[in-house]
Amino acid sequence: MNFEKIIIHKHAQERMQERGATEEEVIQTLKEGEKFPAKFGRIGFRRNFSFEGVWRGKIYKTKQIEIYGVIEDNNFVVITVLVKYF
Repeated sequence: MNFEKIIIHKHAQERMQERGATEEEVIQTLKEGEKFPAKFGRIGFRRNFSFEGVWRGKIYKTKQIEIYGVIEDNNFVVITVLVKYF
């Protein structure tokens, strides 16, 4: 999807930091990920990344990023970010 800007809300930035997602991964998820409808009229995007690393003491091969947000004035506002490791 093409948006004028991608805006990452402060709440989402905090969740990214505590859950291990980077801004680049969030943007790539928005641009290349699977789009799906979410609650409250929001839009979700999901994408798997090769991880092959350690997160909180455990080794994982894959990191999945899910972002949730809304479209405002042709901008996409990222409201929150979830990260799953497996």
